[in-house]
Amino acid sequence: MARSELPRVGGIEGMEESLDVSQRTEVPKLRKGAVGLGGVLFLTVTGSAPISAMLFNTPIVVGYGQGVGAPAAFMFATIVLVVFSVGYVAMARKKTSAGGFYSYISHGLGRELGIGTGYGSLVAYSVFEASLCGGFAYFLGLKLNAFGVHISWPWLALAMVVVISALTFFDVRLSSMLLAIGLISEIAILLIFDIFMFSKGHTNWSAVNPVNAFKGFQASPGLVAGAVGIGLFFAFWSWVGFEMAPNYGEESRDPKRIVPRALYISVIGLGVFYVITSWAPLGGYPTIHAAVAQAQGNAANFYLTPARQYAGHWVASIMSYLIITGSFACGMAFHNTTARYFYSLGREGLLPSALGRTHHKFKSPHIASIVQSVIAAIIIVLFAVFTGSNDPASQAYLQLYGLMAVMGVIIILSVQALVSLAILVYYERYHRDEVHWWKTRLAPALALISQAAVVWLLFDNISFLGGGFGYANLLGPIDLAVVLLGVGAAFYFKKRKPAKYEQAGRLINEGL
Repeated sequence: MARSELPRVGGIEGMEESLDVSQRTEVPKLRKGAVGLGGVLFLTVTGSAPISAMLFNTPIVVGYGQGVGAPAAFMFATIVLVVFSVGYVAMARKKTSAGGFYSYISHGLGRELGIGTGYGSLVAYSVFEASLCGGFAYFLGLKLNAFGVHISWPWLALAMVVVISALTFFDVRLSSMLLAIGLISEIAILLIFDIFMFSKGHTNWSAVNPVNAFKGFQASPGLVAGAVGIGLFFAFWSWVGFEMAPNYGEESRDPKRIVPRALYISVIGLGVFYVITSWAPLGGYPTIHAAVAQAQGNAANFYLTPARQYAGHWVASIMSYLIITGSFACGMAFHNTTARYFYSLGREGLLPSALGRTHHKFKSPHIASIVQSVIAAIIIVLFAVFTGSNDPASQAYLQLYGLMAVMGVIIILSVQALVSLAILVYYERYHRDEVHWWKTRLAPALALISQAAVVWLLFDNISFLGGGFGYANLLGPIDLAVVLLGVGAAFYFKKRKPAKYEQAGRLINEGL
């Protein structure tokens, strides 16, 4: 059991730096060695939903951001997130915990901020599932309508919640296998699309000129101007999910090796894939002006139109189905991560202890999983009640999918910036003998600055991101309120329940 080098931390005598639970029988544990490198990759990369990231986000980066420089924007995001991963990997090798962000911030910046961001991260991943249910319901509804079947979008969204709840109740290996099928299918069809586009379309090399990542484009007749901030934000949004790898550390076969590899493979692999796949459709339009016009006027067909022309109707048709299955898989990945956040906070006493229990047979956080399903269902019902159910394009897609995603991304990008600061502080304070000029100093500092800048761009463009809905301006304050309530709870635990405060964010499993 590792102790802090300082005799007192937070004013409590004998405060532990970390608490190893590997030999503690009273702490319910997740299934040891359940997944290998492939399993962790499927559980995390699917959260980034490559097909959704490309078909939903690229048209916005092209149409309202960098235009021809969209691939360069994805290239810049790749570099920033690789730099972030350097420090993140250093921390993952040091601490194995299902708490992820929450645990790392607790170790580096203190339990108060750790608890606050833990509650914040929980809210972010929780609303992501509901968000994806909205996107799933919208696209499934369109497909069913084409066959003459009409089902109101809330029922389709709730059906997704029920199916995910049933699947994730069991062993995590079931989730990893199902997500593997979805992820491989998505990547395969997009690679086929890329091959057709680069072999039959034309190649615009200015698309990967790094300078164009920081250039918008001027307004022209019928087209509004592009803004660099919007393009960069949506590029970074496309990676949300890769950072979940440490949350599966306690269930992986060799977390000190698998989690770092999963992080690097996912961020670099997605980066290369995103650059190529955001570049490919540009070759299907006669001019960049035509591509921007399509992105602004008919974003849903930005990929499907060149797919039909250059690859064939079969490719476009498969892509239209995989948007649906990709949304489902992405929602399932976020559900799994949220359940593990509930589990981590429950076993540490920061939420009801029942959430920290695992199933006697499957070793899954089954109670936490059920609670997350109920929350997702409540969010869907609230949107159906207050926005209606007669306009899925606005209600399911723009509001439930779009605004809940923005609400979650505000937290994730902010917390990632804080994690970078936490890593820097942690090594300087507790392990100065292991400090490395790049891994634990410069890389976290660069990641902190760059990700903080992206968060600023997010708020600078919140009116656009909110799609014109006034309550979008409340999303940031709501997120902040959740974090501050968590910090307030931390001070309460510190004064009234010091035992709970001591183990907050500090339960790690070193017996793996």
